[in-house]
Amino acid sequence: MADVTDLPNSSTPRASDSGEPSDLDWVERVVPDLAETEEDSRRAEALRAGLSDYDLGDEDLTLLEASEEEREGETAAGPPPVLAVVGRPNVGKSTLVNRILGRREAVVQDTPGVTRDRVSYPAEWAGRNFTVVDTGGWERDAKGLGSRVADQAEIAIALADAVLFVVDAVVGPTDEDEYVVRMLRRAGKQTLLVANKVDDQRGEADAALLWSLGLGEPYAVSALHGRGSGDLLDAALDLMPATSAVAGQIPEGGPRRVALVGRPNVGKSSLLNAISGGERVVVDDVAGTTRDPVDELVMLGDRPWWFIDTAGIRRRVHQTSGADFYASLRTQGALEKAEVGVVLIDASVPMTEQDVRVVQQVIDAGRALVIAYNKWDMVDEDRRSFLEREIEQQLVQVPWAPRVNIAARTGWHTNRLVRALDVALSSWDTRVPTGRLNAFLGELTAANPHPVRSGKQPRILFATQASTRPPRFVLFTTAFLDPAYRRFVERRLRETFGFEGTPISIGVRVREKRRR
Repeated sequence: MADVTDLPNSSTPRASDSGEPSDLDWVERVVPDLAETEEDSRRAEALRAGLSDYDLGDEDLTLLEASEEEREGETAAGPPPVLAVVGRPNVGKSTLVNRILGRREAVVQDTPGVTRDRVSYPAEWAGRNFTVVDTGGWERDAKGLGSRVADQAEIAIALADAVLFVVDAVVGPTDEDEYVVRMLRRAGKQTLLVANKVDDQRGEADAALLWSLGLGEPYAVSALHGRGSGDLLDAALDLMPATSAVAGQIPEGGPRRVALVGRPNVGKSSLLNAISGGERVVVDDVAGTTRDPVDELVMLGDRPWWFIDTAGIRRRVHQTSGADFYASLRTQGALEKAEVGVVLIDASVPMTEQDVRVVQQVIDAGRALVIAYNKWDMVDEDRRSFLEREIEQQLVQVPWAPRVNIAARTGWHTNRLVRALDVALSSWDTRVPTGRLNAFLGELTAANPHPVRSGKQPRILFATQASTRPPRFVLFTTAFLDPAYRRFVERRLRETFGFEGTPISIGVRVREKRRR
């Protein structure tokens, strides 16, 4: 990992305060030059031509034929719209989600309440990409676990661009359904009423009774058999915008957006006050003082940045209530609108599971990541040795994240955030030319071939970078790659091309040779 700033007990010498390179010089030193040679280009063209012997779908051809300029344009278009699927328990929500996806992803069982957390899946219909969110069954008077499941469904509605409200056409409208309708109207979301379990024409009479809910014409479908699902998805696409209005557009050009996230009372508001040079945010020793995200345009490193102070993430969103519930919800929305998340960790006390969960939340959102250890002025030598051990044990999954040690209350080393942010954002925007990528993989697989499995050795036929922000790679292979080998490829990608401070994903598409 690039030694962007101080690391606990780091053996790398620290740069002195005088004679240091500028922040942009530092980034150029960390991020490698990705210019490709003519030989790399010819190699990629030859490998691309070799794919003509394999069965490729329309989606594969679209990906391969898209120019890098077109891919950049797609990336800048913003996040895909979000479609939430809600309803009472056991009305077939997860079955409908599987039908939309065209595969069994969501767990389905004949017992109510199998789905508890809201789960997001990337989906595609008629050439348009969107995100479908499966939720647990919503019940008005649920207690305990059921109440938290209902909270998750309300979160899904708040974070969605459109909603599919699923009702059991055999049972008909219930008091619970009518209460959900009132909740949807208060939320002001575009909603389609789905009459599920209409397996034949005789069931359409039952679906007609759902007009009484006041949501317009019910779409009669059978999620189990697929009846009517195509018409439903066509109508859903008409309701959804081209890009998500909830997550918001990621700004091109202009100031970069930085979200300050972490547990309560780790110093997020103090950090924003320190870098803004004033008492912009209320700071108190009581945890949870901040509840609404606060945006502030800050000059840092002679450049403007949008910093977003967020509420402390106290626990999982669905485990909160009242003001804490809405504060957690807004924090998640602020992270979706940001480009990089700075996770603050209190270095003076032992790390907790919640710290690790916040780091994972930034990764799951696909944002660049910087970890800032705050309250460093309260860390003695004994605590540093324990902290180093905690980092090795609890943050082993993010060795690629730049780390900076700061003291927000005094402003000590807060200027070093710029280096870490620049490195992370530069990696987040990095695109590896197709020629360079395939040349790298050719050398890698020649020196370290995939292990033989069942008498066959999977080969990587061709690779391309499908998108940036975060970087996403697609490998065309002859067989599935072992998870350990994929992690090996990811590690070597980071070592060769940088990618400090950004999550990357590697997708594998197995293609068989065309029969002659």
